[in-house]
Amino acid sequence: MKKLHSIFLAIIAYLALAMPAQAQEVAASLDARVNEIFANATGWFVNFIFMAIPGTSFPWIVMWLVIGATVFTIYFAAVQFRFFGHAVSLVKGDYSDPNDAGEVSHFQALATALSGTVGLGNIAGVAVAVGIGGPGATFWMILAGLLGMASKFTECTLGVKYRNEYPDGTVSGGPMYYISKGFDELGLPGGKILAVMFSIFCILGALGGGNMFQANQAHAQITQITGDFPGWITGLVFAAVVFLVIVGGIKSIAKVTEKIVPFMGILYVGAAIVVLIVNYDMIGWAFGQIFAGAFTGLGVAGGFVGALIQGFKRAAFSNEAGVGSAAIAHSAVKTKEPITEGFVSLLEPLIDTVVICTMTALVIIISQQLIIDEATGLYMLNDAGTAIATVGDTGGVALTSAAFGSAISWFPFVLAIAVILFAFSTMISWSYYGLKAWTYLFGEGKTTELIFKIIFCIFIVIGAAASLGPVIDFSDAAIFAMAVVNIFCLYFLMKVVRKELNSYASRLKSGEIKKFKH
Repeated sequence: MKKLHSIFLAIIAYLALAMPAQAQEVAASLDARVNEIFANATGWFVNFIFMAIPGTSFPWIVMWLVIGATVFTIYFAAVQFRFFGHAVSLVKGDYSDPNDAGEVSHFQALATALSGTVGLGNIAGVAVAVGIGGPGATFWMILAGLLGMASKFTECTLGVKYRNEYPDGTVSGGPMYYISKGFDELGLPGGKILAVMFSIFCILGALGGGNMFQANQAHAQITQITGDFPGWITGLVFAAVVFLVIVGGIKSIAKVTEKIVPFMGILYVGAAIVVLIVNYDMIGWAFGQIFAGAFTGLGVAGGFVGALIQGFKRAAFSNEAGVGSAAIAHSAVKTKEPITEGFVSLLEPLIDTVVICTMTALVIIISQQLIIDEATGLYMLNDAGTAIATVGDTGGVALTSAAFGSAISWFPFVLAIAVILFAFSTMISWSYYGLKAWTYLFGEGKTTELIFKIIFCIFIVIGAAASLGPVIDFSDAAIFAMAVVNIFCLYFLMKVVRKELNSYASRLKSGEIKKFKH
């Protein structure tokens, strides 16, 4: 991995020497123009999606996701806890028949979906949540993550049940398929219209939040170590590597993610464990701060409500439970039992939010990089004395880096590698999500797929080269607009999932479903 990283930086350094001086001026002019066009044309949509509930600072889209997760948890009688052990067995391959229809294993499907959710939000977003909401935000983040497991279970079960299986062994699935086919099966109107709406939002989200934003932030972190150079160079390198992976389809993507996801997870969580070991005597105190802040809002403007909002927001934005994106990746799994992939998928929010996000929060709390400003009641950066609420995501990265650096002086280098891996894995996963939405609208075929893959890679270069604020805002809004359509439809289709669950549970209990002998 260090060798690959060195090659990556060497390519960047070489290309930077040949970069025309006029390119930066052209990019800046284009950036400003695109910003103006998008801000004027899409500002209303962005403001609507992220609009706060009247009288609060709680975005209604977050409430929409949390309510959906709560409904599914109750409706399926806490399925995420009852079948947790069975989910682990499925990931291990205990019940996997290699002759089942599909393209990837349970583990590969989980790794691909995780690579799309585990990303920069786990590093920067958690720091912002703790900075604004205090340690108590961590409690609500964990709760929302646990509830979100039920949302993933619901949508991923449906993804497999209603997927299209083709003669060549490939499959296509996801919300656009289970919405259209599921609504037709139940005799409900509007299924195809809702499926088209979801697909459009998915393509826009894939090109923006799942692509341009990742490339942009990866370039920003790389320049922190290598020095400033044009973003299009980073974009070209990323685009070339991503294209080499995605041109091979989901099997190629799965082979890469099954290696990258465990590596980057171990790398990041391992660094967090080192910090916790160094400060082992403060772990109990940190959890005390989390529970106290969750219900009393100690030192947080707005009391415990502020902690609740920040925790729920971070969990919703991080694990994407209810958005429907993960159902596209999980639909490619090899299985004849749709419900099994529902069980596997419920592990996603646990790993992404409950484990990785919580580890970040614990390190920040234990490192004591935040102190309370007695005048404002806000948590402040200990070294700079600047309120984290005023510095946004950049301050979030800085806070996380400083927290880890308090115990590991060379952590900024590890962080740079983590950001590159997180960005790369997110891009290749979202390329698949966008591709399946694209083929749903324009038809299956190698030419159709190649067109989207080329467009996707072009947007990587654009994202790395420019600071397209309104474009990113719009694409983020598109991702959560997917959730509006998806959860609305899940309420009608969840009875189909319960029928599948009851059938599988009874057969598992009777011994009809047995472990497969490999």
